[in-house]
Amino acid sequence: MHNSALCYLLRGNDVLMLHRVKKKNDINKDKWIGIGGKFEPEEAPEECLLREAKEETGLTLTSWRCRGVVTFLSEGGEGEYMYLFTADGFEGELKECDEGDLEWVSREFLSSLPMWEGDKIFLDLLWQDAPFFLLTLRYRQDTLIEAVLNGKKIR
Repeated sequence: MHNSALCYLLRGNDVLMLHRVKKKNDINKDKWIGIGGKFEPEEAPEECLLREAKEETGLTLTSWRCRGVVTFLSEGGEGEYMYLFTADGFEGELKECDEGDLEWVSREFLSSLPMWEGDKIFLDLLWQDAPFFLLTLRYRQDTLIEAVLNGKKIR
């Protein structure tokens, strides 16, 4: 299992999304995701969050909060614990990202973008302002086969 941080930057009704179109052999190829990445050795969740935000967007986060932990399980693959954040304060200039194209997307259009099925579940929780949650998403290849929210199976 490895650890990662994922963040959705919020600006009014818009969310900063990363369209993953630039990396070779990218599991997220052509999908729209938040910003973030894997922990460096000896790095805490918030340190990873701040580093990845700066690296991928050029922005320095000034107001953020951890919203939950998502456990990804995949048959035959390495699992992942992902710390999920939202940020509504940042400063600096948005720069070009070498992993894909950054774009501010209106929340009502998010669900029409190509994304992982499980991402739609935790995005819904974020938009409902759900309290801190634990979500387990089990995949078989690219197909979500089970989702468990705070110990209760929801799919």
